[in-house]
Amino acid sequence: MKSGPQLRSTTVVAVLRDGSLAMASDGQVTLGNVVMKKGAQKVRRSQNGQALVGFAGSAADGLALTERLEAKLDAYPGNVRRAAVELAREWRSDRMLRRLEAMMIVGDPAGVLVVSGTGDVVEPDDGVAAIGSGGAYALAAARALLRHTKLSALEIATEALRVAGEICIYTNDEITRVTLP
Repeated sequence: MKSGPQLRSTTVVAVLRDGSLAMASDGQVTLGNVVMKKGAQKVRRSQNGQALVGFAGSAADGLALTERLEAKLDAYPGNVRRAAVELAREWRSDRMLRRLEAMMIVGDPAGVLVVSGTGDVVEPDDGVAAIGSGGAYALAAARALLRHTKLSALEIATEALRVAGEICIYTNDEITRVTLP
């Protein structure tokens, strides 16, 4: 069992609509009951702007996994699904990687995938995924907005993060957004 304060993760949401993928995250990093940082960036463009990636969990672990994903995307250019599956396989089987405490969302305009250290690579049925402390709140808000509005993917991701930030104490309103057409 771990000792010391628990590092709380951020919230990341991805929305696919009309051939556009938007990913957004809040920036809060919390150690125990103290906000350590309010503007961390946990979503970005990858593979020369062909894919989006976001992580929740330990910042160092998320960055290490993002670097490994970048290498997989370079090895399988244009094939985000294959790169994600290869990362999950390596993450699950490697002794050191198995200890990493993070989850990832990766996607392109063809699809969104949630990747975990247990070897899971899950493609949501509706093109909406969320991870992190406020993930369930952001997911519920994004699904409702997707079903009942004409908002763009970027607008839905932004509003879903705002809703999560109103509910989850580990999610703030310092939102970083990235999109692919």
